Amino acid sequence: EVQLVESGGGLVQAGGSLRLSCVASTFDDYAIGWFRQAPGKEREGVACASSDGSKYYLDSVEDRFTISSDNGKNTVYLQMNNVKREDSAVYYCATTPGIRCGSSLLRGAHAMEYWGKGTLVTVSS
Repeated sequence: EVQLVESGGGLVQAGGSLRLSCVASTFDDYAIGWFRQAPGKEREGVACASSDGSKYYLDSVEDRFTISSDNGKNTVYLQMNNVKREDSAVYYCATTPGIRCGSSLLRGAHAMEYWGKGTLVTVSS
């Protein structure tokens, strides 16, 4: 079993920056995705990173968000720059055994076995 804990959410003005963190209980041969869910909307994949160095982004965030990892801290980060109001959501990190980072992971929220409890990001105008 994998435990995931997100942190770093908060209130930020449009155009500002925020860094989210996801600490995992285990960090071997991983692929971890960041997902978000806004009220009344489906959960969507935002970015993912694998232990093999692969990274993948949702098109709408690719030039603004950066995913990175610190293996020594079992942590995956999501640096959010130039945030927009539509980025407001609860952000979750998730993983499942055997998955690789890519478009299938970002589209596969339903297939992710382990989830954190989420961290709320609110972007004000």
